[in-house]
Amino acid sequence: MTDSMNPTSDDFASMFESSAAAAAMQEGQVVPATVIRIENDAVLVDIGLKTEGRIPLREFSMEDKQPEGGDIVDVYLDRIENALGDAVLSRDKARREERWIKLEKSFNANEPVKGAISGRVKGGFTVDLGGVNAFLPGSQVDIRPVRDVGPLMGEVQPFAVLKLDRARGNIVVSRRAILEESRAEQRAEIVSDMAEGDVRKGIVKNITDYGAFVDLGGIDGLL
Repeated sequence: MTDSMNPTSDDFASMFESSAAAAAMQEGQVVPATVIRIENDAVLVDIGLKTEGRIPLREFSMEDKQPEGGDIVDVYLDRIENALGDAVLSRDKARREERWIKLEKSFNANEPVKGAISGRVKGGFTVDLGGVNAFLPGSQVDIRPVRDVGPLMGEVQPFAVLKLDRARGNIVVSRRAILEESRAEQRAEIVSDMAEGDVRKGIVKNITDYGAFVDLGGIDGLL
């Protein structure tokens, strides 16, 4: 009969696997976790360490559904072991890391990102890029100066990423660059559709000593 107080070969194997898993993990990385159960206001998960990890249930409020036992979720490993011997994990930080990776890919590919102007700061505005805040300089809001940004607040729209420094958590975006690109495409389309001798309607924008500037729907002409 085996003494329950003495470790068995299975116990040693389990301890070895946990030690190996801990050695392979690094603090500050995103790791997969298996949801064990929900206990009160916490989600208990297994990431392969000797103890279960606890994550506040509120950190899953942005998910499509509440986590259930057996679900696999990505979590951020803050600390492998705290003073109580527990792993410190976060779903919020994992989601933020995932977003940063996507933003870096968009920046490197020169692709626009979706976001919404969320507040005012000195020199410009903050833009929420899905959990990561960016800075929108006042000069990059529009092609022309905008007196009232109120109607644009909270509206999800594309932004160009001008600068991205993940180490400093710094992102600078531009709405103006998107508008200028759209305007250039519109201008090219109008010009390609024009031919000498065409009759077009336009709106007089400005009159000078040497003629009048006419808006032909995205391109200016001199009369």
